[in-house]
Amino acid sequence: MSEREPRPPDLSALKIAASARGRRNGRRNRWLALAAVGIALLVIFLGAGAAKNRRVPVDVAGAREAGGERGLSVLTASGYVTPRERATVAAKITGRVAEMLVEEGMRVEKGQVLARLDDAEARAALRAAEAQRAVAAAVLAEMEVNLADAERTLRRVEDLQRKEVAAEQDLDTARAAVDALRARIELTKEQVRAAEAGIAVADENLNNCVVRAPFAGIAVSKDAQVGEMVSPISAGGGFTRTGISTIVNMASLEVEVDVNESYLSRVSEGQPADAVLDAYPDWHIPARVRTIIPTADRQKATVKVRIAFDTLDPRILPDMGVKVSFLDPAAAGSGGARCLVPLQALMDDGGEPVVWVVKGGLLERHPVTAGRTIGREVEILSGAEPGDTVVISAAKPLKAGLKAEVKK
Repeated sequence: MSEREPRPPDLSALKIAASARGRRNGRRNRWLALAAVGIALLVIFLGAGAAKNRRVPVDVAGAREAGGERGLSVLTASGYVTPRERATVAAKITGRVAEMLVEEGMRVEKGQVLARLDDAEARAALRAAEAQRAVAAAVLAEMEVNLADAERTLRRVEDLQRKEVAAEQDLDTARAAVDALRARIELTKEQVRAAEAGIAVADENLNNCVVRAPFAGIAVSKDAQVGEMVSPISAGGGFTRTGISTIVNMASLEVEVDVNESYLSRVSEGQPADAVLDAYPDWHIPARVRTIIPTADRQKATVKVRIAFDTLDPRILPDMGVKVSFLDPAAAGSGGARCLVPLQALMDDGGEPVVWVVKGGLLERHPVTAGRTIGREVEILSGAEPGDTVVISAAKPLKAGLKAEVKK
């Protein structure tokens, strides 16, 4: 090394004091702790906000008033919607279908043409009957002319006989001719009447080729097609139809249920009832007992009861399944029930019966006191009110305060 070059500084003696290192590490640890706490608080805040804004898809139903004016249920039975007026319309004669004018679901009026059969043979028979009447009428006209001539001859013979010019035998012959013609005229008149009766029969057979609706209603089935043979009786094996179409009078729909003999005393004519169609379980239809069929089924130990709807609705269709609750107006409100909710709405939450109510779009947990089960509903004695929107099913666990997304 040259003497002119400067010597580098000696750094080996430089050191950091232990106390200074401890202070710097302490400050760094405090900053890390504060940052961890801040992150944790942020995560908690964001999680709480997300949970608060989370929507729970739910199915809901309305809590309805228990009893009311119609009373509480004393008996429940199942049955079907049946019409009092229902007919499978058939032709009165055997023939081939030439034209079908009805389709399923078509509304028809009384007397409306549903189908036409091939009427060529019936028209020919009508023309033959009319020709026979024409022949009989022509013979009658001829007989009347002959009678008039015979009567004139008889008068001349009678004049001659009074003048003792004609013989008694000529008078008898003239009288016999008149009587014979009168008898033949009466016979011909009967032939004319018989021909007219034949025309009436042929005309009726022609009218029978047209099938008409017996009453106003809805065609629920189309049982024949163009070209098929139809007959009022089963004929020709399975190749002959016995019906054209089935017509139902929708204004005559009612419910028919089987009531066990043991509970028949709970049912009376005119008794109010509540009907629920299987297709619309949340729709309660006011009804009333129309009649109790006065006979029992010894095999099933049941009696048929017919219930009429207070108001008909297009949604009510024949052969729909229905459950009927027979109501007792005298027991209205006696059970102390505030409302009725579907059975699915009554849930068990930690051993406590609750219903979840949607109010203002949020879920509320309502502990309730449950009463009797009536059909597909349960009485709520306390904890819910008529008109509440209750949850009957949910896609996720329910929690108070969550937003409810009601399924359409």
